[in-house]
Amino acid sequence: MTNPTKIKDFQAIIFDFDGVVAESGKIKTQAFADLYRPYGDTVVAAVVQHHNQNGGMSRYRKFHYYQQHFLEHPPLTPDEEKELDRRFSELVVEAVIAADAVPGANELIHQQATRIPLFVASGTPEIELKVIVEKRGLAPYFKEVRGSPTPKQTLVAEILSAHHLNPGSTLMIGDALVDYESAHVNGLAFLGRVYPGDPNPFPDHVKVVSDLCPLVN
Repeated sequence: MTNPTKIKDFQAIIFDFDGVVAESGKIKTQAFADLYRPYGDTVVAAVVQHHNQNGGMSRYRKFHYYQQHFLEHPPLTPDEEKELDRRFSELVVEAVIAADAVPGANELIHQQATRIPLFVASGTPEIELKVIVEKRGLAPYFKEVRGSPTPKQTLVAEILSAHHLNPGSTLMIGDALVDYESAHVNGLAFLGRVYPGDPNPFPDHVKVVSDLCPLVN
């Protein structure tokens, strides 16, 4: 497989968003903790652990999982899910818009957008994600911005198909195991981003970086 740090060898790049473009992974973790704090420290600890181990999973799947497994309540109703989503959005959207960029991310995006098509595939709800990308001034650089509720593996497949991309010439950059799995299943090259000091979630053979500066020419 092509060395992921040799960006010039690729004809398209698919970015995850939180923890890859914006330094916003910790914002989402804090939001989940705040949302479930009324249920006590034990539930908060379980929620945070699950969230951190399942980066890239949509918040809706997490809401249902926590309702069933940690709260042991009846399944969420559509209205309850909508209210959780509203409260979560209130906690995160403005903070993610204001978050620092992952070092090197903006430079890489600006540089490569003049050469090849760039895309976002994220677990963040698509409508919300597009607002965030727009507010961060990045919308002009991406051919398409995709998010949940569509699973990430499907998002990647749909981007490849819609834009007639060669999987072997397409790089995905992500910070969660689901990103790697989505790239692997679809035949893409993959580069993992691991926040300094965080555990590496990827298999040993996966190339990782602590930021995107090495990719900027």
